[in-house]
Amino acid sequence: MVLRSRNKVSPDFNMSSMTDIVFLLLIFFMLTSTLVSPNALKLLLPNSKAKTLEKQTVSVSITKEIDFFINERKVTENNLERELKLLLENKQEAAIILHTDKTVDIEFVVKVMDIAYRNKYKIVLATTPN
Repeated sequence: MVLRSRNKVSPDFNMSSMTDIVFLLLIFFMLTSTLVSPNALKLLLPNSKAKTLEKQTVSVSITKEIDFFINERKVTENNLERELKLLLENKQEAAIILHTDKTVDIEFVVKVMDIAYRNKYKIVLATTPN
């Protein structure tokens, strides 16, 4: 007398749930990869309302005549990075607020942003409220 079990194990595997997971992961990675820009400068743009940052540490200003000021103290273009390093060396979250005249060429603004990017400082471009 041979006893056989009534429960049979099916060797088939349902792949539909696995393909759903794979497609969801694919969509997730495609969306997140478009948001990553490794060479971009990190800018914190202020709202149009007159809000001030609590972590404001240093103010950099560029006048029409391309004069650079750090906290109302004039510095040369060549000494700008060195002076910023001295002021921000012991700050945990170093931040720079950049005030610039409308007529200043963009190359001078980018120069300050590049200094902030190289030294991993946060930078905010100051605007006038509407």
